[in-house]
Amino acid sequence: MTTWEYLTTPLLIHNTAAILNNWGKQGWELVQVVPGPEGGLVAYLKRPVTSDASANAGLAAAAEASRQFDGGAA
Repeated sequence: MTTWEYLTTPLLIHNTAAILNNWGKQGWELVQVVPGPEGGLVAYLKRPVTSDASANAGLAAAAEASRQFDGGAA
């Protein structure tokens, strides 16, 4: 049975394709895009969980992107 990991990320209107292409190169598949709670758009993505140790690299990148989006320290 396939197990999945999920990711949510804000989408900047002027850079949507680049953001989605970046996640796609890391194996993430776009599930849907919805309006964010405070405006803007939020993308929901998924990819199969692998036994590869680098599988969580995308999650670390997402956490960093979230901190930068929220204006937090890198």
